[in-house]
Amino acid sequence: MFLKKIALAGSMAAFAASAGYACEIGARVSIVGNEFAAIQAVGAAAQECTGAEVESNLTSEHQTINVAGLSGNPSEYTTAIIANSSIVALMNEDVVRPLNDLVAKHGDGLQKSQLIKIGDDIMAVAFMANAQHLMYRKDVLEQAGVAVPTTYEEMLDVAEAIRSQGIMQNPVGGAYKAGWNLAQEFNNMFLGYGGTHFKPGSAEPNINTEAGVNALNMMKALSEYMNPDFLTHDSNATNAEYRAGNVAILNMWGSRASQQTTTEGVLEEVAAGHAIAAPLTVGGGSIPASTLWWDGWAVGKNISDEEAEATFIAMKHGISPAMLNDETSPLAVWLIEGYQPTEAAQGVFAAAQMGTPPYPMLPYMGLMHSALGNELADFMQGKESAEQALADVEAAYRAAAIEKGFLQ
Repeated sequence: MFLKKIALAGSMAAFAASAGYACEIGARVSIVGNEFAAIQAVGAAAQECTGAEVESNLTSEHQTINVAGLSGNPSEYTTAIIANSSIVALMNEDVVRPLNDLVAKHGDGLQKSQLIKIGDDIMAVAFMANAQHLMYRKDVLEQAGVAVPTTYEEMLDVAEAIRSQGIMQNPVGGAYKAGWNLAQEFNNMFLGYGGTHFKPGSAEPNINTEAGVNALNMMKALSEYMNPDFLTHDSNATNAEYRAGNVAILNMWGSRASQQTTTEGVLEEVAAGHAIAAPLTVGGGSIPASTLWWDGWAVGKNISDEEAEATFIAMKHGISPAMLNDETSPLAVWLIEGYQPTEAAQGVFAAAQMGTPPYPMLPYMGLMHSALGNELADFMQGKESAEQALADVEAAYRAAAIEKGFLQ
């Protein structure tokens, strides 16, 4: 099965589980996570459990609240839906627990390859794969007389053709919101140019390089074809621009692919012209300027053992084969027994086939991601050079890494 080719951290495959089992819990469950449709489906399935209350807070602001929400004693949340980036911050703050005992007691049907391990400790259970890749309006590209791009250089040519012909003024969409989103777009482009975030075998930063400068310059060039308010556009705002017919080509998460044409209010011509393709390369490289991800859930440390057990049971129910149906199956590349890939999954599969690297799951990568998100906006606004912006990032990262003990 093709899913076995997805080279995520842990080299996950689909897990086997028993469909349609009852879910009875004896203590509270409180979920925090992102708000896109696939995660909403997992949360809804977890809330089918009876015996105690299952609450969820699914929000685009999850990255800013999950550490604080798991840090109290007892913590506000009992579980966080995370990815191979966000679990690092939770582990750095020691707010999630190893799941070895719960897997031994309640993990029947979960394959070992599906469990996310750090050393000997199982720290999360994954349920889907994800990657950013190309989405576009095939009708608009045909009108402009251009082919579907396979590189970011070609995307710039496509954007210029669309603009110069008066079809759209700002045809490129991008989740370039200052903060997490902007940093992730840099990560994608930087890896595409062959960059490595850290010097080999160390936590020393390594982004103020030719690859870093090239990545920023390409991002700036793309932004010239975006809405002037691009630094305020996260994935939700970018998708809204696309659905409204204002954007013709964008780099977007595969987990949102199925919703591009089914969300209420999407224009008929957008739905008819919507198409999906593989992630783009850049700078003559063969590795896509993207990253492969897993999404899963972790269990809080600052809760009772009874709450931890209830949380594990409820979240396992949330990712059981029973939750797959005609509505939920297209929402993601599910790592669930019985999942049959849909058209919406082709971009993520293409990313895996092309050797897209996984997002770096390193204990200090979260600090680098934060520094990038905080320091790159000035360059994107033309206030400083690429070299200065990257120097600022390295300085901010180094200060945080010293404080956390990763550097001296």
